[in-house]
Amino acid sequence: MNERIKALAVDADFMLCEDGDFYSEGQSQKITDGLQKFAELIVKECIEKITTYDLVPGHSAKWEDIYDIHARLLQDLGEELKQHFGVEE
Repeated sequence: MNERIKALAVDADFMLCEDGDFYSEGQSQKITDGLQKFAELIVKECIEKITTYDLVPGHSAKWEDIYDIHARLLQDLGEELKQHFGVEE
């Protein structure tokens, strides 16, 4: 399993056991609650990657208008993804 996914699972309160499997941390937490949080963390991280993506690394002034348009489109896409998945900040 990808190390970043493991870290997100731990952030979602799943416990990585010696057998390599994840379990819900604590008996009182429903596994579905943890899965919901885990999915939201993944969506948030994807949105962060999309909305901070540098379209034209080291862009010059002539690229300024194109860059701004694309940056706004990526921000809009991030907002649409949040709405689609019901993720709140």
